[in-house]
Amino acid sequence: MVTLNKKEQKRALVLGKIDRGELTAAQAGKVIGLSVRQVRRLLAEYRREGPKALAHGNRGRQPAHALDPSLRSRILELARDKYRDFNWTHFTEKLGKKEEIHVSRPTVGRILAAAGLRSPRKRRPPKHRRRRERRAQAGMMMQVDGSRHDWLEGRGPYLTLVGMIDDATGEVPCAQFREQEDAQGYFLILQELALHRGLPLAIYSDKHGIFYRSPKEPLSLEEELRGERRPTQFGRLLKELEIEPIFALSPQAKGRIERLWGTFQDRLVSELRLAGARTLEEANRVLAEFLPEYNARFKVEPAEEGSAYRPVPKGLKPEEVFCFKYERVVGNDNTVNLAGKVIQIPEGPRGRSYAKARVMVHEGMDGSVGVYYQGRRIAFEEAPGQCVVLRVKNVRAKAQPDPGLAEPSARSPLPSEGKSESMNKAANDGNRKSHRPAADHPWRRPHVVSNSLNR
Repeated sequence: MVTLNKKEQKRALVLGKIDRGELTAAQAGKVIGLSVRQVRRLLAEYRREGPKALAHGNRGRQPAHALDPSLRSRILELARDKYRDFNWTHFTEKLGKKEEIHVSRPTVGRILAAAGLRSPRKRRPPKHRRRRERRAQAGMMMQVDGSRHDWLEGRGPYLTLVGMIDDATGEVPCAQFREQEDAQGYFLILQELALHRGLPLAIYSDKHGIFYRSPKEPLSLEEELRGERRPTQFGRLLKELEIEPIFALSPQAKGRIERLWGTFQDRLVSELRLAGARTLEEANRVLAEFLPEYNARFKVEPAEEGSAYRPVPKGLKPEEVFCFKYERVVGNDNTVNLAGKVIQIPEGPRGRSYAKARVMVHEGMDGSVGVYYQGRRIAFEEAPGQCVVLRVKNVRAKAQPDPGLAEPSARSPLPSEGKSESMNKAANDGNRKSHRPAADHPWRRPHVVSNSLNR
C-alpha cells in the first residue's frame, strides 16, 4: 500500500502515458516541470518499482532531529505541574535556565498544543492607534502607575505594585509591593531612583488624586487668598526637585506601563507562585530578584546615547525632601498638632518662644516628625517603633476587596490628602459610633416662630 500526494499522483499519471506511448519525454517534462533527463530517470525507476518509486524516501521514517519521546513527556510534566500557567515564552526560558532543556519556543508550542495545553496569555487583535515615539534618551521621562491585583493568587492578601518604567528604554529601575496604592509608595520609588540613578526630567502619570487635584475641587480660603491651588504632596515633591509632571488623559496614552502590568501579571505572578511567596515581604524579595532578569530580557537601546538623568543637587538631604510637609501655626504653649499628635517645641536661642509662628511639619517615610522654622529644624521626634505606614494614604478607588478583610461596609474609610486633619482623625477612628438623637429629642421638634415678633 503506497500513499502518494497530489504532485506524485500527477507524475505517476504522466509517466504511465509515456510508458503507453501517448507522450514523449519532452512533452511530459513540460507538463510536470522537469527536464528530459529527470523525466527519463523517474521513468526508469517507475518501470522498475512502480508508483512506489515516486514517494519520498524519508516518508514514514523518524526525523534525525526529532525530540526523544521521554523528553517530550518531561516537558509536558513540567508544564502541567511545576510551571503551571507560565506563558509559552516564559516557560521556554525556564526550561533552558532551570531545567537544562534547550528547545526552541515553536517546538515547545507544538508539544503543548498537541497535548491540548493552551497559553494562559490571551492575545487580542490589535486596534489602530497613533504611534508615539519613545523619548530619545534614558531619564527623559518616567511613566509611573500602580497595579492592584491578586499577585499572590489567594496565598496572601491583595497587593498593589507601584513602579515606574523608562519611556526611552523600557527598563523598570524600581518597583515595590504595597498594601494599597498610596503616596508613600511613590515617594519611596522616586527616592530610590534619585539616589541610585539621578533625577528624571519628567514624570508621566494619570490624574489620580496622588498626582493631581481636580479643578472641580473647591478652593480653601487660604488658596483663594493666594490665588493658586495647592499641589498634592507628590506634586510638591516634583516641584522641589524640578521634575516636570505630565498627565495622561487616558490609559492608552501611557500604554507602555499599562502593557508592563500585563507582562508582570503573567510572568511575575508565575515567579511568585514558583517561590511560594505568601506575604508582602516575601513578594518584595522575589520582585528584587525578578527585576534584573526582566530588564536584561526586555530593555532596549535608546535612540540617542548618553543619559538625561540629572544628579541630585549637592547639599540636598533626602529626609528633608522625600517627606510629607504640612504648614502649622505654633500654639501659645509652643506646641503644634498633627492629626491629634502634639509636638512640643523647645525654647529657642536666648529663651525665644515660637508662639504664633508659621512652621512646617515634616513627616518622614519612617514615621518620624520634624518641625522646621525658616529652613532650620527646631524640634524632632523619632518614629514610634516599627511605624512604616503614614497617615496619608490616597487609596485608588478601583481597588478590589481583599478576601482577608472585613466586608466593605464594615471597614472604616481611609483618609485622603484633600481632607483636613480633624476629618482624617475622625475617618480613622473605626471604633467611634455615630449618635442618633431620640424621637422626643428637642432637635426633632418642629420649629415654631411666634407671631408676636411680627407685631
